[in-house]
Amino acid sequence: MAARRSLADSLRWMAEGTGTFFDALARLPDDRLDRPTALTGWTGRHLLAHVAANADALLNLAHWASTGEERPMYTSFEQRDADIRTGAVRSPAELRSWAATSAGLLEKRLSGLDEWQWTRPVRTAQGRTVPATEIPWLRAREVMVHAVDLGAGVGFADLPPDFLAALVDDIAAKRSGAADGPALLLKATDHDGTWHVSGTGDDPVTVTGTLAELAAYLSGRATGPGGRPAPALPRWL
Repeated sequence: MAARRSLADSLRWMAEGTGTFFDALARLPDDRLDRPTALTGWTGRHLLAHVAANADALLNLAHWASTGEERPMYTSFEQRDADIRTGAVRSPAELRSWAATSAGLLEKRLSGLDEWQWTRPVRTAQGRTVPATEIPWLRAREVMVHAVDLGAGVGFADLPPDFLAALVDDIAAKRSGAADGPALLLKATDHDGTWHVSGTGDDPVTVTGTLAELAAYLSGRATGPGGRPAPALPRWL
């Protein structure tokens, strides 16, 4: 199923996701940031550092879109990982301030792009060349999904249904492009969409669930919709 999302959709989801993330973060006391998250090897500090550094990285793409001066998200994947490791040792107050400040700067820079600048090609951390209109979508995914990962009471079912449909579209397309996992046929019980994921196996495995359940499963955060067994998938994002 092809994604049907506009720039306006992505900007709206980015704003909603930012609010959802920081509302969830505000409910977490500082000591909870020291505890492990559902993401293997990451505490809440690592997660918060990652979200803050992601906004900084996307600011580089926003600068590229605005000025035409090439500015990659990261100098290398090693630098990205180092930013998370070093950021995770900051105090909770510093981490919270960094995350909020970088998010605000990104929103401000994107709000200043004109119609032509939104069309300027930029390059993602994975090396894909995309129009700048993809930047708010990349950020919306980060803040929405990681709001769930914070473990502060937000679940996939709390995220907007239209965002979940676009998210399932996106992950299914990326897993299908890699074709290194199980072949799947995904069917939503609360949406008219079906998604085919190319992969190994003679016949695709049919996986049925709500949009929220499919998003949790495809992103590697659930073993199967509704607790039903399904082929294991590695974590995405």
